[in-house]
Amino acid sequence: MSAAATVVLAVLALAALALVAVERGRGGPREVALVATLGAVAAAGRVLFAPVPSVQPVTVICLVTGAALGPRAGLAVGPVAALLSNSFLGQGPWTPPQMALWGAAGLTGALLRPVCRRPAGLAAVAFAWGLCFGWAMNLWYLAAFGPEVSWAALTLSGGRSLPFDLAHAVGNAVIALAAGPALLRLLGRYAGRIRTTGLSPPAPVPVPADPAPPAPPAPLAPR
Repeated sequence: MSAAATVVLAVLALAALALVAVERGRGGPREVALVATLGAVAAAGRVLFAPVPSVQPVTVICLVTGAALGPRAGLAVGPVAALLSNSFLGQGPWTPPQMALWGAAGLTGALLRPVCRRPAGLAAVAFAWGLCFGWAMNLWYLAAFGPEVSWAALTLSGGRSLPFDLAHAVGNAVIALAAGPALLRLLGRYAGRIRTTGLSPPAPVPVPADPAPPAPPAPLAPR
């Protein structure tokens, strides 16, 4: 089995495990539906922003999902968004690393939840992820297609992709500041609602029965 096929199977297995974990969580099928919807929204946003090179909302949505819903949802929404959006933009050897990296971004949002819940913190993490995403993709291409994995090759490919990586990072920061706080509030309210309604209702408290009325006095016998 080739290295690319191994990565594809590993990413799909992780995404499936994350969806199963979400389904077995407190939110149940409602949370799975929410994660699928977020993945579809992220994919639609990426397709919509396609004319602007490297600018897309997927990274921010993954971070916010992890911060608001936890690591399982954050891990699941990234692969869904990459797979759906590449169905329109084109599937290829870049799809597996994109799925893995956006899943990792969702995990980062969950691990850095206190930071990502603040607008400035979310923008900073999203900016850093824009740069890390580009460097990781460069490393993937060097490992998969060569010519070699070395500091010289990585520096050369990083220099070529730097304008696109900066566009990704700056776009992430702007989207995080513009839409991140509202999306966090929305997901926080919805998550609390579905996880509360997913719990079993408490057992009813028995109400004591009313005491029986006293029996009427027996009539006096005639003398």
